[in-house]
Amino acid sequence: MEALSVEEVPVGGAWQYEPKWDGFRCLVFRDETVVELQSKSGRTLTRYFPEVVDTLRLLKPRKFVLDAELVIPIDRVFSFDALLQRIHPAATRIKKLAAETPAMLIVFDLLVDSQGQALTGKPLLERRTALEALAKSAFRAATRIVLSPVTNSFRDATKWLTRVGSTLDGVIAKRRDMAYRSGKRDGMQKIKNYRSADCVVGGFRYHEGKKQVGSLLLGLYDSKGLLHHVGFTSAIKQSDKQELTRKLEALVAPPGFTGNAPGGPSRWSTNRSEEWVPLRPNLVVEVCYDHVSGQRFRHGTTLLRWRPDKSPKQCTLSQVKQKKADIMKLLKMSTFQQCDRGAQ
Repeated sequence: MEALSVEEVPVGGAWQYEPKWDGFRCLVFRDETVVELQSKSGRTLTRYFPEVVDTLRLLKPRKFVLDAELVIPIDRVFSFDALLQRIHPAATRIKKLAAETPAMLIVFDLLVDSQGQALTGKPLLERRTALEALAKSAFRAATRIVLSPVTNSFRDATKWLTRVGSTLDGVIAKRRDMAYRSGKRDGMQKIKNYRSADCVVGGFRYHEGKKQVGSLLLGLYDSKGLLHHVGFTSAIKQSDKQELTRKLEALVAPPGFTGNAPGGPSRWSTNRSEEWVPLRPNLVVEVCYDHVSGQRFRHGTTLLRWRPDKSPKQCTLSQVKQKKADIMKLLKMSTFQQCDRGAQ
């Protein structure tokens, strides 16, 4: 089931709210001794998370299908970089990482119950009740499997967005009266944590096949005064590109970035992605971003405005420093309290 991106948390008694976890979406299939983890794209994740598979095999129910999120907690927050490192061809490397940084499974829906009955046609309210019953009987002793918290309170949902900050990816709102509709977006909405930062334009890339700017390369200064490449924005209006290209070409001067620079080793790098033009660090832009991972914007950013009033030296990494909210505490406090309340 997919989620529709919206800007505000929906209000009303028909909705329930859950945290949007920063991990890999995962369907879990258990049939006797066979356990399969499947990604959102339908690819297998089973070999990459052996510690989770082993835990699932120990559960007493012999059949079920779960909708869940794979996460890796490090220092009580979740590390997306650690998840990416698991997608590795070497079994020895996966085994080593599984021992050093074990993953967890956060479960938020039950699609097939322990009797083999499909629940996808039932409303979420009934599926959640069945999931909590399963969690109470099966998850309590499983340290690597937890139940995702849920609330019907709009106030609690908005607090998750503001209090947890950058360590939570946002909030998911779901219609409690709707069935599980694979590939549909009408019963589930996502509200992401978007923030802004003022960044130095340390370089740019030409549009492929054209002598015209295609993207701006963004930088932030560290405490030693080094300018580190942190991401890019390609959200440039077509009508502005010609004039902007002339402006940028007048500022061309190496090195551009004095710390981490674009074009470093990456399994996704191409020849074109390593070609960039360095600039004098004169220009500042404000961009909107959704997530920071390893002191870099994980996705492309949205260009909000130019900041001629801002000194480049004011554009520091402290702007994107992640709050160390205790995500594990949020999980621990909610998981079995909900189950116990449901049983009363």
